[in-house]
Amino acid sequence: MNKVFEFLDKYLMGPMGILSQKQFVRAIMAAGMATIPFTIVGSAFLILGILPQAFPFLEGVWAVSFDKINALYMLANRFTMGVLALYFNIVMGFELTQIKAQEYKLNLTPLNGALLGMMAFLMTMAELTIADGGVFTLKEGENYINGVLYGDFASRLGSSGIFVGILMATLAVFLYKECVRRNWTIKLPDVVPSGVSRSFTALIPCFVIAFVVLILNGLLICIGYDLFTIVSVPFGFVAGIADTWYGVFIINFLISALWSVGIHGANIISAFYSPITLANLDTNMKIMQGASGEYTTFAGEFQNMYVVCGGSGATLGMCIWMCFCAKSEQLSVLGKASIGPALFNINEPLVFGVPIIYNPNLIIPFILAPSLSSVIAYFAIHSGMFPPVIANVPWPTPALLGGFIGTANLMGGLLALITVTFAFLIYWPFLKAYDKSLVKQEKEMAEAEAQAETA
Repeated sequence: MNKVFEFLDKYLMGPMGILSQKQFVRAIMAAGMATIPFTIVGSAFLILGILPQAFPFLEGVWAVSFDKINALYMLANRFTMGVLALYFNIVMGFELTQIKAQEYKLNLTPLNGALLGMMAFLMTMAELTIADGGVFTLKEGENYINGVLYGDFASRLGSSGIFVGILMATLAVFLYKECVRRNWTIKLPDVVPSGVSRSFTALIPCFVIAFVVLILNGLLICIGYDLFTIVSVPFGFVAGIADTWYGVFIINFLISALWSVGIHGANIISAFYSPITLANLDTNMKIMQGASGEYTTFAGEFQNMYVVCGGSGATLGMCIWMCFCAKSEQLSVLGKASIGPALFNINEPLVFGVPIIYNPNLIIPFILAPSLSSVIAYFAIHSGMFPPVIANVPWPTPALLGGFIGTANLMGGLLALITVTFAFLIYWPFLKAYDKSLVKQEKEMAEAEAQAETA
């Protein structure tokens, strides 16, 4: 087991620790967390519209109430989840500019970075073609207005544009940083108000970014593509792998393996899969509203709803057992102290208190429980026996409640109960053995103390 920890420390902890400090990864993590309120609000209003599908007895009430104002309240969904790529892009530009300003000691303004990134992203929305004579023209056709494709709303501002939004924010901030580093800016006297000064500082970078994006668009159009179609190939491939049973298994294996050597695996790995799960969630929402297509399985808060119930490592069942069944004083006390946070998917008291990290007695179930639970949840949803995730829920939502809300179906709560139970069954033999060894240690310590007092 020591060799296992040495292997993880050398080949996983080291590279992932370095990766987690990369500017790009930190900015994506921040963007993912910043968009959570928008996905939750958008999901809440979607659920309001589809509740009668889950509970038919509500149809009569809804017909004379909420159905009449559906077009009104669904604006909250359309301009949250419907333009999710725009929010991702803005926050990505802001956070990445802030990081670069701190690390390179440059006079970069995060707000400028956010706006420049948004400009670059919006410039990629319109689709162009080359007509006879090499003339660039805006694409025309059904649902196209000035080259921009409209569905429920501007399609490329939705989930399909998340990856392009991330890339364009990264490009814009890089060019902004290089312009400032090379002093390609307009400097005004100190007496000029700071707001005016900041706007002129961004003027030359704005021109540079505009020219670079135009040239990039033009070159891609000349070969019959645009940025969205180019990006959709590799990211579509990655998204396809993530939405497989082995994809979710690998994701959860890496998260738990990193945690086992002291690194917050969820923070690192979620930076890569959260754009995918948000895009998949948006797809499921549209299908629920009548769009054509197939539901995706790995969507929204799939992880917190079904896999890491109780916190990383799927420790909810473990915590309940410790609270009521553990015979050792150490596990019993920790279980009682941790049961409250564990119900809301917070388990740092267990991870560091038991401890689980660097603990050969519990490392195997800590890795296997969430990894295998994710596969069970995947097949349960993929088979059609259980409903797909159609709404985002706050990650601290208790397991069974999260499963119900995220699917607007009681079967979602049942699936959460199944995965929690399965994860506990993996922990159970290891927990019993560890508890027995702790009881023995505590007894020996008590006897040693008693002997010391009599001596």
